[in-house]
Amino acid sequence: MHQMNIRLPEKVYKRLGDLAKKTGRTRTYYVKHAIAEYLEDLEDTALALSALEEHRRTGGKVYSLAEVEKVLDLDD
Repeated sequence: MHQMNIRLPEKVYKRLGDLAKKTGRTRTYYVKHAIAEYLEDLEDTALALSALEEHRRTGGKVYSLAEVEKVLDLDD
């Protein structure tokens, strides 16, 4: 496991401390969890954008939500 030092704004540090006290977990637990979740979101976004780019590059059609709703008879 690697170690990293970070500086947080006082307000964020205090909020982390308050949450840790209320839940019986550590600040570190929440920081690790938040970073892991954020990285997953960034990776998902990068993958989706890459797939969309590839789809457009190869001439694939992109449909609007309204078009999809119409085709699936979901428009009210």
